[in-house]
Amino acid sequence: MPAGSLTRRERAPCQGAHNNHVERQMRDVVLGRKNHYGSKSERGTQVAALFYSLIETAKLRGEDPGAYLLRAALAAIENPGTVTLPKSHD
Repeated sequence: MPAGSLTRRERAPCQGAHNNHVERQMRDVVLGRKNHYGSKSERGTQVAALFYSLIETAKLRGEDPGAYLLRAALAAIENPGTVTLPKSHD
């Protein structure tokens, strides 16, 4: 273990010694990419990345992703250009 590793850990004790939480979050994205491999266009890839980001953000904030996407879509239909963020249930 490099000498600086223990020093960095001491300065930021609130950070865990592992990143399992982040790796678990990325699992869905990796599986989705595997399942939808070979998007037919660059735009399709961008849209998929946008939806992955929205879904994971909703999960992190404690909101059901399906309910969030429905709420956001209905708000956008009612008022085009509306940005709807996931609610925080902290």
